[in-house]
Amino acid sequence: MIVFKKIFNFYIRSSIHVALSVYALVCMTHYMFHIKDNGVMAWFAFFGTIVGYNFVKYDALARAKKRNMRTELKLIALLSFISLLGVGFYFFQLKLITQMVSVLVLGLTLLYTLPFFPNKRNARNWAGVKIYIVSLCWVGVTLVLPLLNADVPLGLDFYLKCIQRFILVFVLILIFEILDMANDDPHLQTVPQQIGVKRTKIVGLMLLLPFYFLEFLKTDFIEKQLIVNLVLVMSLSFFLAFANEKRSKYYTSFWVESIPVFWWLMVVFF
Repeated sequence: MIVFKKIFNFYIRSSIHVALSVYALVCMTHYMFHIKDNGVMAWFAFFGTIVGYNFVKYDALARAKKRNMRTELKLIALLSFISLLGVGFYFFQLKLITQMVSVLVLGLTLLYTLPFFPNKRNARNWAGVKIYIVSLCWVGVTLVLPLLNADVPLGLDFYLKCIQRFILVFVLILIFEILDMANDDPHLQTVPQQIGVKRTKIVGLMLLLPFYFLEFLKTDFIEKQLIVNLVLVMSLSFFLAFANEKRSKYYTSFWVESIPVFWWLMVVFF
């Protein structure tokens, strides 16, 4: 049981689980826009997420050298290196325009992590902007890049899906911010810190309304998708409604981050 818990914690802490969520959202994009893909884009996003998230989480720790590298951190570093090789392998299989935009997304990630200006905090610590930067990165990786790589015309459906995907990630992050409220620096000015937990939940629930009803505006309208999206909205509403500072870390790091995977599996089996 102890061994299983260590393996599970490594799975979470090494960002494999969140990378699986990104992989699922890329697959959802392929499904929604009828893209036949050999997996290049999805695996590029998967490995890129492991590298990006581990860099964001452990870069400051590595540079500060506040503690010796534990075995788990060494394994995470090894996994990140292997994933970096995977990113490079799949990067050169992408089209030029996709490569260029992916570099821009990388730049946004670095801005989020590293202080580019002397005596200034990184974007991660800029008051109130963290949630928007992360949401934009997810939209870029899981929606924009796959469509660019498949030469899909960026029409009305694209813009509607951008809004929907942004809302989805935004609401997911709201749940994280509610649970992290007690530990977050007050200067971050996260949404719950600014308007309170109750109002944050109301905002999240209200945002799920346009997320659902924007589906009706698509030119390629699929009735079954409405049922799938309804289940997704209900699941998100449940997790948002019951989110609080006393919840276990697995509430968000596993269950909430499983929602994109659950969404994709509903499509696969439905």
